[in-house]
Amino acid sequence: MAGVADVARRVLMITGAIDTTDHDVSVTVNLPAPGRWQIIKSETNLTDKTWVAMQVTTDEDSTIVNDADTMLMSRQFSKTFMTPDQRRVTFYDGEVRPGEAVLKVYTLETSGTNPAYAYSRYSPIATDSAEKSAETLDGLITNGMPQRQVVELIVPVTIVG
Repeated sequence: MAGVADVARRVLMITGAIDTTDHDVSVTVNLPAPGRWQIIKSETNLTDKTWVAMQVTTDEDSTIVNDADTMLMSRQFSKTFMTPDQRRVTFYDGEVRPGEAVLKVYTLETSGTNPAYAYSRYSPIATDSAEKSAETLDGLITNGMPQRQVVELIVPVTIVG
């Protein structure tokens, strides 16, 4: 994974690929300054599973901004659910098949220059019925995805602007 921070626009663009279905991915970035940053994140699904939901959970020094002036969206998922503390957002009602890329856009408010946030993905279990998968997904959206073992990444960030 790699990132580019446009200081003038306060935009952080990160791209990469995920090739694990058994772990969450924790991303730490080195920002040039604390504050509000629009995150544009693209990653490719290199697993053999279809992702039907993705969750972003921030560290204790960061929140996801949820106001009329910020975008909170994904090209592949049509719905989002954010917790009242604004530390977890789930993108759902869509899918990312193996080999496809997913694009997410959100704004992070951080009090430090090294925010960390974790990504979790949900893939239905092949032996579950459609009803069981929908029930499981509803629970994961409301209650959050259970934390699994974590792969920690420090993403290098190039500063521009």
